[in-house]
This record gives sequence, C-alpha cells and structure tokens, in this order.
Amino acid sequence: MNTLKMIIELLGGLGLFLYGMSLMGDGLENAAGEGLKNILEKVTSNRLMGILVGAIVTAIIQSSSATTVMVVGFVNAGLMNLSQALGVIMGANIGTTITAQLVAFKLDAIAPLFVFLGTILIMLAKAKRRREIGNIILGFGILFTGMSTMSTAMKPLASAPWFTQLILAIGDNWFIGIITGLALTALIQSSSATTGILIALANTGAINITLALPILFGCNIGTCITALLSSIGTNKTARKTAILHLMFNLIGTIIAVPFLGILGDFVQITSQDISRQIANAHTVFNVVNTIILFPFSNYMIAFVNKIIPEGDDSIEKIGPKYLDDRLLETPVIAAGQLEKETIRMANKAKKNVELAMNSFINNDEKSIKELYENENIINVLEESITTYLVKLSKCDLSSREKEMVSSTFHVIIDIERIGDHAKNIADLAVEKIDRKLKYSRNAVDDLYEIYNLTMEALNIAINCYVTKDAEIAKSIVEIEEKINKLQKSFRQKHIQRLNDEKCTAYAGAIFLDLITNFERIGDHSTNITEAITNNHDN
Repeated sequence: MNTLKMIIELLGGLGLFLYGMSLMGDGLENAAGEGLKNILEKVTSNRLMGILVGAIVTAIIQSSSATTVMVVGFVNAGLMNLSQALGVIMGANIGTTITAQLVAFKLDAIAPLFVFLGTILIMLAKAKRRREIGNIILGFGILFTGMSTMSTAMKPLASAPWFTQLILAIGDNWFIGIITGLALTALIQSSSATTGILIALANTGAINITLALPILFGCNIGTCITALLSSIGTNKTARKTAILHLMFNLIGTIIAVPFLGILGDFVQITSQDISRQIANAHTVFNVVNTIILFPFSNYMIAFVNKIIPEGDDSIEKIGPKYLDDRLLETPVIAAGQLEKETIRMANKAKKNVELAMNSFINNDEKSIKELYENENIINVLEESITTYLVKLSKCDLSSREKEMVSSTFHVIIDIERIGDHAKNIADLAVEKIDRKLKYSRNAVDDLYEIYNLTMEALNIAINCYVTKDAEIAKSIVEIEEKINKLQKSFRQKHIQRLNDEKCTAYAGAIFLDLITNFERIGDHSTNITEAITNNHDN
C-alpha cells in the first residue's frame, strides 16, 4: 500500500513538474514573442552563432527536445542547412541545463508563494504581456511544488531494503545507469524531467553523485528519441539532422565514460549540495562535449552524408516550402513561417501576371507554360496555407499573431483569385496566338498603361502584407480609382475602334476581357490591403 501511495505521489509530482516547466516555457516564449523569432533568424553559416542561438532558445522554451524538433522542422522546410542545424543542436544541449540549475536552488518552501502571486497576476491582469509574466511565475511555482512532491514521495526509498539492494546491485555499473537514464527520458520525453527526478531522489540521500552521473549521460541520449520520431516522414536532410543529434550525444557519452570519476570529483568541489553537484555535472558535461566535438563538426556531417546519401530532395517540390507542423509547437515561429509562405504565394501570383502580359504581347508560349506550372503551385499553396492557418488558430497566439491569422485567411483567397485572372489572360494569349490576331500600337499602349498601374497596386498590396503598414495601404486607393477609370475609358475607345472597323469583333472581345482581368487584379490587390488594415485597426 505504501509503495502504491509513493508511486501515485511521484506521478503527481512529476505531472506538476512537467506542467510547471511547460507553463513557464510557454510564458517565456510568448513574452519573448518577436524577439524569439529574431533570435532564430540570426542563425547563419557561423556555427558559433548557432550554438549561442540554440542555448538561448532552449533556455527560453525550457526544452532541448522542442528546440531540436523545431530545427528538424526548419531543415525540412529548407531554412537551415546541416551545418547551421548542428550548431543549434549543440547549443540546445547547453541551454537545457538551465532547468537543472534552477531546480537545484531548492525553493520548495516558497514555491506556494510563486503559485499565489502568479495566479493573482493572471486573474487581475488585462494586458496579454502581464498575463504571460503571471504564467512564468505560476509555472515556476508549480515546477518547484512538483519537485517538493517528488522528493517527499521518494523519501521512504532511502530506507527501503529492496531499493538499497538495487543500488548495491547496480553499484559502479555505468552501463546500467546509462540505459536507465536513456529509458526513463525516452518514456517521459524530457531530459529535464529525468534530471528533476534524479535531483529529487538525491535530496532524499538515496543516491550519490557516482550513481547519478551515468543516468545523466543516459538522459542526453534518451532526449534524442523525440527528434528521431519527429524526423519520420521528413526529407533526407531533416533525417540527417536527427541522426546528428544522436551522434553528438552518443559520442560525447562514450568520450566521457572513462572520466566519470574525474567529473564526479570535480563537481563535488564546486558544491557540498548533491542537487547542485548533479546540475553542475549536467552543465559541465554538455559544455565540454560541445568544446571537444565542435572542431569535428564537418567530419560528423560528412559521416551522416555517407550514411544517408543525397537523393531526389534537390528537386523543388510543388507544395509549401516554409510550413512544417513541428513548428506549431512554437506558435510565434510558425506564424513567421506562415507569413513567408503567403509572401511566396503572392510573389508567384505577381510573377504570373508578368508572364501573362509577356505571353500576350510577345506571343511567348514558353511564358504560358511557366505560368500554368506556377498556377498549379499557387492552388496547392492556397490549400496548404489554409490547412496550416486552421491548425495555427488553435494555438495560444499573441494579439499580433491573431490579427495575422485573421487577415491571412482573406489574403490567400485574393492571391488565388489574382492567379486565376493571370491564367485567364494566358488563355486569351493562347487564343490570340492560335487565331493570329493583331492589335494596333494604340491598343498595345492602352494595355501597358493599365498593366503598369495594376502591377503598382499589386506591389503595394504585397508590401502592405509584409510591413503591416497602414500608410502604405492608403496609396492604393488612388491607383485603384485610376485603374477603374482607365478600364471604362479603354472600353469606350475600343468600341470606337470596332465601329471604325480598325479591329475585328473577336479581337475586340479578347481585348475587353483582357482589361477586365487587369481591373479585377487591381480589385483583389485593394482587398488584400483592406484585410490587413481592417485587422490592424481592430
């Protein structure tokens, strides 16, 4: 009965610990907001910068697994190469030790005070940012409450005969310790949680640093399971990233095993407290591992490239380039990627309007073929972005991200319609080529005049979506009015040309359809700016 009670209390404490860590991480992530996105965008080919970014991001979101899964998503989306990814992974291993350092402070006694303050702040705060600060404080309190519950639950273990016999049986067998840490972390999906359990157990006096170290090493290997599972169904480069993560931690453990005694002696010098010794060992191991393996990064990447040779991943896919469901774990990043994909779709539509005009004026069949290929991509992107928007809207979003999601729902519909009108113009170009139709210099000049204004409106719409600048949006009103006036004026002029028999009826009908399509593209461009400014005003 006592054993059952201990297990229930241990699971309850672990649940509180995990929830507190998640709540604190989400609060930090949302409070960082755009800052977190900007940090990740700083990752360049400079691997040292990658290590720094990986450490900072993991310290913010409180999970190296989440960071690594995010990196797999970035690589799968083509936003990071293996070199950049490896740097971030190395940094993530250092950043995850922050949780252990926090836990080692033993704030159990005042944890209820953090829970109280956090709850009051969440209940009373109206501003989103203050509520996020409340979540950070509440998460902090719940995390330490969970630690206290686990420590209390495991206290009887120190004097339990069966546990003492188990410890003696394991003794100095580092292999069993590593397997234990690996299995526990793979099961819980969090190396920080395993480290927390280890510290709670050490606080009862049940284990010493010698026994704790191999379990810590196993934690580092076990945390790779999450990224490996996440890489299933991704492209080859993303799978290589997950394997690099496993290699990094596995090689580091193999190197460290012969020095277990030295590491144990060293951390005992740093503190008399077993909790701090475990936290320090975790930090020292990951920092030293990074220092040792960093110079061999290129060899690790070359080895992974040998295991998984390049295949057809180099062929550009029709689907989304920036979207990845793994990134939904960090909504601020997912929102940024969604904006990039929408801008990509808008630029495809803009390119198609240019190709359509070129195909009509110059009878360019190559432009028509490229346009049809782009139109297929635009249609696929509309469906993919809509699906991703629905998923993202269910996440915990800041007010800015909610505005972006709301406006993007409308924006992609208008972009798709612009693509349709560009295709209509290409269809008209096919008829012009097939029937060998000719147009006067005046008619072509009229087309260029309305086309140039339409392109100006489209550029303003895309720029407005990128910057969310309401002032930019105002300039489209005048252009839209000019397009409408030109369409009416050119319609009248062309009817006059028909009356004067300067143009055939069929050629005239195509011309009128053409300027109508340009006018509609202008309308949809205006709709895009209105969708953005309306959400911004609300």
